Amino acid sequence: MTNIFEEFQWRGLVHSFTEGAPEVLAKEKVTVYIGFDPTAASLQIGNLMTLMGLARMQRFGHSPIALAGGGTGMIGDPSGKSSERQLLTLDQVQANLEAVKPQLERFLDFEVKTNPARIVNNADWLCQVSLMDFLRDVGKYFSVNYMVTKDSVKSRLEREEGISYTEFSYMLLQAYDFVQLHDRYGCTMQSGGSDQWGNITAGVELMRRMRGARAHGLVYPLVTNADGSKLGKSEKGTIFLDAKNTSPYRFFQYWLNREDADVIDDLKHFTWMTRDEIAAMAHKVATQPEQREAQRALARIMTAMVHDETALAKAEQASQALFGGEIAGLSAAELGDIFSEAPSSQVAKTAFEGAGKLLVDVLVDAGLTKSKGEARRLIDNGGVYVNNVQAAGADQAVTLADAIEGQFVVLRKGKKSYHLVQVMR
Repeated sequence: MTNIFEEFQWRGLVHSFTEGAPEVLAKEKVTVYIGFDPTAASLQIGNLMTLMGLARMQRFGHSPIALAGGGTGMIGDPSGKSSERQLLTLDQVQANLEAVKPQLERFLDFEVKTNPARIVNNADWLCQVSLMDFLRDVGKYFSVNYMVTKDSVKSRLEREEGISYTEFSYMLLQAYDFVQLHDRYGCTMQSGGSDQWGNITAGVELMRRMRGARAHGLVYPLVTNADGSKLGKSEKGTIFLDAKNTSPYRFFQYWLNREDADVIDDLKHFTWMTRDEIAAMAHKVATQPEQREAQRALARIMTAMVHDETALAKAEQASQALFGGEIAGLSAAELGDIFSEAPSSQVAKTAFEGAGKLLVDVLVDAGLTKSKGEARRLIDNGGVYVNNVQAAGADQAVTLADAIEGQFVVLRKGKKSYHLVQVMR
């Protein structure tokens, strides 16, 4: 692609843009920003579209700013929300901000000399400006009539609970951010999800009125699955970027389980794969869907990018554990995550102390066999595994040495029937 706008177009990333934005991106190197309000201690995969958009801008020579909303995060953006957000304290916002910064840094280059990325906190100005100055210098440029036409406000006004003045003012705060970033860093473009279009165009308008400057906006489509459901939701809840919230194994599994109807768009939206590479994957999805090669590629790329290669290796090992792969080296926490949906039971630590407990008894107690005789026959026929290692014989015992980190023993009958024994202290 000769410019970033064309790159965005073929990847399906263009939803709306202000007049002249494509021409500016084709001819000039601009400073562009995307905002992230630290309303939680981790970003989620719904943020990946805008994160990757900012990273793509940088690769095409534009200068990216990740605006961390230390100020706006205390208010809450009503965009896409059906009800008022819970207000956070300054300490909560600051703690979330510190947690989110390393996630931003995985996508942007802060060391390149020509167009290094910046992380800027809007608390630097929003928490300093007085109410009277803000109302006089910013509020006078917006009519209530103008503001209530914006989707983020209009949709809330149609609901019984309405919208508070606090959230109603959010649009002005974000518009003021744009002016501040223009004054401080020469920023002339704002990007984000399509739900931010009203806020972005308000900023473009404020820039024109306050500074007589021409600014631009470009927004991406909100990412949904082929069935219309929201990206990043699973049976386990939201998929976060922080490993403390969503383990690399769960993160890997989310992408690995993507539907054929979604995976090619995912590769376009979230990876650096080229048009030819993605076309090759699309051909494989169409002709050999059972191999799920596109899903495996997506899961590997995303896990390595959001976490690292070590986390990817552990996630792949964990995935193989479900199919008889090696368990040695996996932590108890990882095993608990992997086998969270498998049947489980609890056994007192004392039962495994000393010489331990006969495996045949453990199998019966776990419900994997109905009798000791069945357990012995199954072991003799090579159909029982302890921590995915084939049982040596019917006289084998399970001891504390078999408990991973003293907490779990994984039993398997045949190829797929797992049972997790939790050792209780």
